[in-house]
Amino acid sequence: MKHKNTLEKGSVRTIIYQEGKSWFGVALEFNIVETGTSAKGVMAMLDEAINGYVTSARKAKLRPHVLNQIVDSEYESLWKKLEGKKTIPSPIKVHSFGEHSLSFA
Repeated sequence: MKHKNTLEKGSVRTIIYQEGKSWFGVALEFNIVETGTSAKGVMAMLDEAINGYVTSARKAKLRPHVLNQIVDSEYESLWKKLEGKKTIPSPIKVHSFGEHSLSFA
C-alpha cells in the first residue's frame, strides 16, 4: 500500500475551529485533537503535538501507517465541506484549515 506520508516527507491537514466557548485544533491524518480557550493557543498546541508525533515516529523508525491513520468521519466530513465551500453546521465557527508540510530535520 502506498502511503501519502513517509518518515522522510509528507503533509497533514489541519482544522482550527470554535464550538461554543471552546476551541479545537485537529490534525486529521494523525487523529490528534487539541482543545483550549483561544485559536492562537490551540494552534500552538497542535503545532507542538504534530512536531512531537513526527519526531517520535522518526526516532522509533515506525512504519508509515502511523502517519496515515484513518480520519475520524466527523472531521473528514467537515474538511470536505470546507474544501467545497459548503455551509458549516452551527454552532461550529471555523478559524482556519489547510494542508501543512511536515518538517523533517
